[in-house]
Amino acid sequence: MAFSIAQVTPWPWEQHHEVNLFVEGLADQLCVRGHRVVVVAPSDSRDLVREGRAKVNALRSDPEAIFAEPGCASLLAVGQSLPFRRGGSVSVPLDVSRTLEELLERIELDFLHVHEPFAPSASSAALRHSRALNVGTFHATTERFVSTQVARRVVELLFGRLDGRTASFAATRDLVERYFPGTYEVIRPGADLLRRPVDDGAPPEIVFSAEEERAALRLFVRALRRLPTDLEWRATIWLRDPASVPPVNLPRRLRERVSVAGPADGSEAQHLARARVAVAGSSGAAPAPQLVLRALAGGAVPVVSRLPQYEEAVRDGELGLLFEPRDALTLAAQLERLLSDPSLVEEFARRIERAHPDIEWSRAADEFEDLYGRIAARRHTTDRRAHVRRRLRERDFIHVDLHMHTDHSPDCATPVDTLLATAKQVGLGAIAVTDHNEISGAIQARKRANGIKVIVAEEVKTADQGEVIGLFLEEKIPRGLTLQDTIAEIRRQGGLVYVPHPFDRMHAVPDYEHLLDVVEDIDAIEVFNPRVAFSAFNEEAARFAAKYRIAAGAGSDSHVAQGLGSVKIRMRDFEGPEEFLESLRDADIVRKRQSLLYVQALKFIQTRGSAKRRPRKS
Repeated sequence: MAFSIAQVTPWPWEQHHEVNLFVEGLADQLCVRGHRVVVVAPSDSRDLVREGRAKVNALRSDPEAIFAEPGCASLLAVGQSLPFRRGGSVSVPLDVSRTLEELLERIELDFLHVHEPFAPSASSAALRHSRALNVGTFHATTERFVSTQVARRVVELLFGRLDGRTASFAATRDLVERYFPGTYEVIRPGADLLRRPVDDGAPPEIVFSAEEERAALRLFVRALRRLPTDLEWRATIWLRDPASVPPVNLPRRLRERVSVAGPADGSEAQHLARARVAVAGSSGAAPAPQLVLRALAGGAVPVVSRLPQYEEAVRDGELGLLFEPRDALTLAAQLERLLSDPSLVEEFARRIERAHPDIEWSRAADEFEDLYGRIAARRHTTDRRAHVRRRLRERDFIHVDLHMHTDHSPDCATPVDTLLATAKQVGLGAIAVTDHNEISGAIQARKRANGIKVIVAEEVKTADQGEVIGLFLEEKIPRGLTLQDTIAEIRRQGGLVYVPHPFDRMHAVPDYEHLLDVVEDIDAIEVFNPRVAFSAFNEEAARFAAKYRIAAGAGSDSHVAQGLGSVKIRMRDFEGPEEFLESLRDADIVRKRQSLLYVQALKFIQTRGSAKRRPRKS
């Protein structure tokens, strides 16, 4: 199945950054496989930013305009790269946020794939505005970066929108998971395999890429100075802009052996493909594990500092040699081993060649395609029951409220008769009585109803995963079961699973990952509840329902009669769960402004006034 995917990086596209290299490699592979991909990135180029704005504006008339020709990813620059400080707090530049909001409103995506979505960044802003299924990939390689995230609680809530989380290395997974708990699937980056040139008899070459490891350049030079004078070798320090590297302080005897090269002298990949050894010597400030993978893809033997990601890339020494960070003596000794022992190099070469299928980008693309497919499979089918729809077309429209309480709930003082009278007065044709952990009030309402259809329901408190409503019940479900067991009991009774106020942190709610575990079993989600404290909670519920194609419901969540009618669902009249759910799929939600403070005050007064009165059961 082909998907429409936006890959978002927080780093300026002009930078030779590890995250950008990951995005570029993955996007190319996905396009080759028939997926439509747009790469979204900040940029320091005014021309690229203007071009990006023009592409977003063109989406008003042509939502497909953003995608390039088949087999090719398009680039969309969204604005300047760096966050700025306003009023003492750091934020994403407004032009970036607005461009992303407009883009994600106008484009229809299956997936938004954000990389390093820490705030503030283009990735975090995109995740905030997303209406698609969301995947986040974490590349953070230093504890300092992860542990110093500001407003961690806000970041956690933002990460709650992720439908899938991946980490580029197991060490990265362990690090991010420690500060932001969740389930992270390790999908390592890849590299493009290169054919090594025929040996021309020249001295063996050592390559050091100063583009990503400039901080380790001095260490590399100190190691070269310690190599035996009679050992044959040459070294290349590769940099995109060779003029930007500071003068290398080398003894005269080594100056002819060490050169600084750039694109004019061949690409980094070409140098790696003809090198015998590649050095990655970071001490942890800015590691570049993809450099190690590129070295392996070119056939060079890596000599790397013992950072977790580097050790993982060389399989703890199976594919290369290690040294302690900042230890120039051991680095020099490891280089000497490889330069003086061709058989050792040949053994590593054989191991590296056997590992090549696991290194190349096609393997990473396979794993991401599998992840996308598993997430997309959670979406509800859009197939409709034609015979039910034909019946419903003949029915009149009614107004329905799917969430309310009577005095059979411990936090409500509204008698059943008052509820029914008020429901009729505000024009409701059907109601779902959803008392907390009780159905006696709903059954009583069904018996006494006069012209109003009553759905017997229950808002059940699960053990530790929030609340869930069972619609069309006949038996009380005990509180305290797991979310899965509660859903199973609703299903046993032939009822429908309805999730109320799913993202309202002021209520007991299942977290995002718990919902993902049962998303296939959810029949409907409450996307509007006038009693939630923040409208963003409703908006988040609407996004979740839309991207998983779940029927959207609404209810007043009334604990006092005055709250009835604050929201209504306009839908075709129905008989039974099957017709109800089919009708709900085409329903309209009609909202009425209601003062939450007023309704909450009434609830407080009425429940306090009847605190000594026990709910009647019948």
